[in-house]
Amino acid sequence: MADKSSSNAYWAANVRVILISLTIWFICSFGMGIILRPALSGIMIGGADLGFWMAQNGSIYVFLVLIFAYASKMNKLDKEHGVEE
Repeated sequence: MADKSSSNAYWAANVRVILISLTIWFICSFGMGIILRPALSGIMIGGADLGFWMAQNGSIYVFLVLIFAYASKMNKLDKEHGVEE
């Protein structure tokens, strides 16, 4: 990864992965847990409505999945651009 265009392409892809991850995290935690909570109140999961469940449990599960997806995607991206460990 010696030339500047390859470096710029790597960081552009890196920022894109980060922004997608943050968007998913925001939608699941803030959007479904706070903003859409009244709309999701009729859907029950384990004795609680979906909005409450997403605020308490679902956003944590989504965050854990995002961690592993991010690590996998970044390893793949590193190999594509020749900067793997």
